[in-house]
Amino acid sequence: MTARYCSLAQQPAPAFAPGLAAERLGALMSGRRMWVNGTALHYYFFGGETDGSVIPVPGSGGTRRVSWGGGKDQQDVVRDCFREWQDLGIGVTFTEVADRSEAELRIGFQQGDGSWSAVGRDALRAGLHERTMNFGWDLTAPGERATALHEIGHALGMQHEHQSPFAGIHWDDEAVYADLAGPPNFWSRERTFFNVLRKLDPAEVNGSVWDPQSVMEYPFAAGLILQPEQFRGGVHPPGEVSPLDKEFVLRWYPPLDAPRPPALVPFRSAPLSLGPGEQADFILDPPETREYALATFGASDSVVVVFEERDGEPRFLTGRDDGGTPDNATIRARLVKGRRYFVRVRLYSGWGTGETAVMCW
Repeated sequence: MTARYCSLAQQPAPAFAPGLAAERLGALMSGRRMWVNGTALHYYFFGGETDGSVIPVPGSGGTRRVSWGGGKDQQDVVRDCFREWQDLGIGVTFTEVADRSEAELRIGFQQGDGSWSAVGRDALRAGLHERTMNFGWDLTAPGERATALHEIGHALGMQHEHQSPFAGIHWDDEAVYADLAGPPNFWSRERTFFNVLRKLDPAEVNGSVWDPQSVMEYPFAAGLILQPEQFRGGVHPPGEVSPLDKEFVLRWYPPLDAPRPPALVPFRSAPLSLGPGEQADFILDPPETREYALATFGASDSVVVVFEERDGEPRFLTGRDDGGTPDNATIRARLVKGRRYFVRVRLYSGWGTGETAVMCW
């Protein structure tokens, strides 16, 4: 029997400037969806009377609202899976909130709408009243807990493992299209191509080797894969976070057990001795309440995020991504004396000579 599959929505291709060097472009493709380490991600479950999709009623000319709410048993599976990812020791934290305006991740349970998630920072493109993740079937059914682990993997920035160019999979394309067109998925050829047959850019994938045990790998029945020969009988991942999954997320989000970050002092430049994908963290205690500017300097692509500490937790205040542009990230924000702020700078790549730095004034 064909499994029910995660169905990612197609997103517009990134609009990088033409003529970027291959190394610089690869670094941008690799990190453009990843959160800065130390981000506190807040998730919210839809469930109000007005939460839902308006869909047409066949033959009536009218519409009806389909709820995005899910029962506590469904929500508890998702909560447990958030805990499992966090218990790996990653530097990103997950906190449930009751106010959707404070949530980066907004979760629905619309039956029949498939299971899917925004990938990493793509969630920030969604409107406040829109879902960034949906579960379209019963998560308490045998084996379906893996669906929640898979979608949270997407929320952390992970991609479908079977779409890795390192997998070396030679599909029987028409067999795949026919299989996915039937129950329980009923996918169009376009959706099947985007989520199964399309190869990802090597820089986008979760690692340099294919991991058939990954929680980001779909299970496939026999008869869909022609090569490698050992997978002609299908791919049967266990539905758990694999050792390579753990290695990937810990590489991007290492534990926050480092010594106290250095202070970012106004009018004093702080050098950034970073390699591609590395991050520098700073504490900023403003000496007075006013508008401050924060900027990076040097020939580099980076993302800069400012968090304000509230109730002992870093809460997103503002950020800027200058990846692929000729300019450096510059942020202006009103900072309040007596409050603590965290400035996190992640480097995509340094593409020129000279040092890079960050400064506030």
